[in-house]
Amino acid sequence: MQSVKRQLSLKLKTLPYQNKSIVIGFDGFIDEIIHAVDKRLDSEHFTRIETMLQFAKRIEKASGLSTNIELFPVQEKIGGNGPIMCNALSQHESKITYLGALGVPQIHPVFSKMPANVKLYSVANSGHTDAIEFLDGKLMLGKMSSLNDVTYENLVQAVGEEQLIDLLNNVDLFAAVNWSMIPHMTDLWIKLRTNIVPKLNKRDIKPIFFVDLADPEKREHDEIKSALDHLKSFNPWFNVVLGLNKKEAYDVARVLHLIDHDVTLEDLNTRLYQYLDIYGVVIHPVDQSCCIIGDRFEHEFGPLAQKPKLTTGAGDNFNAGFVFGLLLGLKPNEALLLGMATSGFYVRQARSPKYSELIDFLIQWDDQILD
Repeated sequence: MQSVKRQLSLKLKTLPYQNKSIVIGFDGFIDEIIHAVDKRLDSEHFTRIETMLQFAKRIEKASGLSTNIELFPVQEKIGGNGPIMCNALSQHESKITYLGALGVPQIHPVFSKMPANVKLYSVANSGHTDAIEFLDGKLMLGKMSSLNDVTYENLVQAVGEEQLIDLLNNVDLFAAVNWSMIPHMTDLWIKLRTNIVPKLNKRDIKPIFFVDLADPEKREHDEIKSALDHLKSFNPWFNVVLGLNKKEAYDVARVLHLIDHDVTLEDLNTRLYQYLDIYGVVIHPVDQSCCIIGDRFEHEFGPLAQKPKLTTGAGDNFNAGFVFGLLLGLKPNEALLLGMATSGFYVRQARSPKYSELIDFLIQWDDQILD
């Protein structure tokens, strides 16, 4: 009997995947990928600080004194949860509109690398992230005051109310991500729900409204609860799906007083799903993922990379693969596999996969020949 991954690879070959209509917002960052230098060997060569613990010990050793740590820029790339998710979904020949902080009055050149099937609207200047990468994680140092200008009013000014209604009326997926770093995101949601959403047609097959909080630890508990409580108000028009990594899921559950100690992933997922009263909740630890869609819990393990080339954006690629699976009408467990295949390819190749590459990756994963 064929495995689920092998069956999925065959299934994907039969599905019409092009021309999905997608709208994504609202952040935008220029990401500078950086390695921290351990020992400088000569002008062109060095050894890298490989783990976050080694980096922390270097800093701790200098407490009360001072130290110098050389940071070596590896590349400058499109950053932000929204643009990375957008770039991943664009590989599948979808029709995408991106609304976000891409630069004003001119869009920053780094975003010109977006594929031709992505139409851009900029509402504010982009943020900047120094992403110091290690083998066991990453330290992301963000400069994001410009995201204060991501507001409903600036969105309407950049796009136009009628155009916004038209975009959302014809959408298959609407994704609003990186709530944590956009101070006015909840207000933006409320005004979209008040001014735009009631003017949309209600459809027999609802489009997906995907939300990613993006590490809300720094936000006040009342703000987090208020934002999450607003999500169910979109239910009449959208199938609302919340995506969380493992840390975010536990943090949010504690904020909502759903847990007071660590619980299993299934219990965690169930409590969040029941509290939020939305279509679905998906949680993605590094080596596995789970979701509840329509009251059914699904769980799958992933293809963990031992030496990833790039980890910044892996979660956004998972989100892209997962929601694209839902757009294709896959079963929830198959959508989980597609999400982990997308992120698994991304961390190994430092780019998002095309549709055919996803199919090949699933086969290699099933054959256990991934590096």
